Amino acid sequence: MTTPSFPPLFTGLAVEGSTDPFDHACGEATRGCDAGLVIYNLGSTELRGAMVFAPDVTLANAMTMLPLCGVSFQNALGALAPPEVAVHLDWNGGLRINGGACGRLRVAASDKLPDADPGWLVIGLELTLWPESDDGGTTPNQTALYAEGCADVSADDLIESWVKHTLVGINRWTEDGPASLHKDWRGLAHGIDAPIEMDQKSGIFLGVDERFGMLIRNDTTTHLVPLTHLLENA
Repeated sequence: MTTPSFPPLFTGLAVEGSTDPFDHACGEATRGCDAGLVIYNLGSTELRGAMVFAPDVTLANAMTMLPLCGVSFQNALGALAPPEVAVHLDWNGGLRINGGACGRLRVAASDKLPDADPGWLVIGLELTLWPESDDGGTTPNQTALYAEGCADVSADDLIESWVKHTLVGINRWTEDGPASLHKDWRGLAHGIDAPIEMDQKSGIFLGVDERFGMLIRNDTTTHLVPLTHLLENA
């Protein structure tokens, strides 16, 4: 395994063993690290990574980094995997490969108030590389990257590609606005027009609003679940 190479303004930090890059990145961000820090743990069965951002917009707008990093993951894997490998995104950060749950994105920030100007925001990536068991029948809705025809995709190449595609996505979002990201995300979204329950609200998942908040329609009204609902405690 080689050391990932990241774009300018991004700095890599490898951790090992049980160290969780997401928790570690939140700690570093709290202590005032520079934006662009990428912490990663490339284990034999799981890829874990996290990126630290310093948003210059309100938290409600900065939360766009979650779907943006999801689209960037699809672009990153698409550049490395066979063309028949399909990636879809759950609204809550879940990652699906060929229909099976294979990992997730996580998010935390220095503040939880939507109108606040966060000092930092962290996006974490967790991806299963190898299944825990050879008996896939015990977990039919779950999968692993290398069980889906991606055995030649190395973890270091994937984390490197994810960061690079995220940078491209940020530049595009900054220059062109959110319209193209909305289009790209909707093309990858899982579960639209299907029944869903989120934040004690149930109904049909209609899609998202301009800030990627979930729209849930029931018999009487349309509920909005903002992306800030997904924030974890730092």
